[in-house]
Amino acid sequence: MPVTLSDEARRYIALFDDETDVPAIDCLVDEDRLVFVVPAGTMGQAIGPGGDHVARVESALGRDVTIVENADTAANFVANALAPAAVYNVTISENDTTVAYAEVDADDRGVAIGKGGRRIDLARRLAKRHFDVDEIELT
Repeated sequence: MPVTLSDEARRYIALFDDETDVPAIDCLVDEDRLVFVVPAGTMGQAIGPGGDHVARVESALGRDVTIVENADTAANFVANALAPAAVYNVTISENDTTVAYAEVDADDRGVAIGKGGRRIDLARRLAKRHFDVDEIELT
């Protein structure tokens, strides 16, 4: 499912690529942070040694940066989007709507939800953009 990027998001992706040598495939512009989706297998390169690459991007943009690793299936993508929460399993149910049921460690529910629900909201938005998943529910 192709993602449509705004001119602003394209500019952020270009800067991210310059700083990390990782060509992000998506960028969500949130209130006070930017969220980049990077190709599978490039997360370490995007973060950089000791978080150096992310720190440079944050410094250049003056905003917090979140990185999500892409995946080849909706279930794996949802698990990546909820990281760093420990996600044991994700089941995709397709009826009238597509729902991802994410089994999260009880100790990590707060991490998966995030402050004010921001992490799970972000995961929902990204899963909708990339895999047409309508909802994510924690189990």
